[in-house]
Amino acid sequence: MSVPTPSIFERFFLAFSAFGRTLFSSRFATGVAGLRQGEAPAPASQPSPAVAEPVPVAPVPAAAPQPVMLREATPDAALQLLGLLQQDGRFIDFLQEDVAAYSDADIGAAARIVHDGCRKVLRNHFELAPVRSENEGSRLTIQAGFDPNALRLTGNVVGSAPFTGTLVHRGWRVTEVRLPKLADGHDVSVVAAAEVEL
Repeated sequence: MSVPTPSIFERFFLAFSAFGRTLFSSRFATGVAGLRQGEAPAPASQPSPAVAEPVPVAPVPAAAPQPVMLREATPDAALQLLGLLQQDGRFIDFLQEDVAAYSDADIGAAARIVHDGCRKVLRNHFELAPVRSENEGSRLTIQAGFDPNALRLTGNVVGSAPFTGTLVHRGWRVTEVRLPKLADGHDVSVVAAAEVEL
């Protein structure tokens, strides 16, 4: 009994399925190799030795990167700091003022007062240390795995680490915070109370 010649679509399907079986079945691959060398296929009635065929294993998908968990910052400490900067340095008053009408000398005099007061707040309530110990202007080589929270690359950032560049700013890290304790019921959103002179 002759087998009819398969159509182009049947041949395509046959080739595709034969590819998979050849890849995963050693017995089938042996038969295909024999056909390529001109050997007649073994009759179906002949028992073939039992060969354990490897079971195809589905590839394990790569673990998805963990999403960055964002936490909401409570505004209390930020509002408290803003109140301290206003109290000692008149910080909000200075920034809310339209300085366009003032001379540079007037602005400079006001900025000195704001600077002194805000500096006092920083020194009284925070300990600060530079992020990098090198002097500004030093040449640095930044290795792979650097902390992007503590080091920001600027300029022509191309390729991957190591990077070589110039330290433009040493950065600041807060090492201690000494904010005053808040009384129950204190409204931190009022960063400067209205003043009424009697």
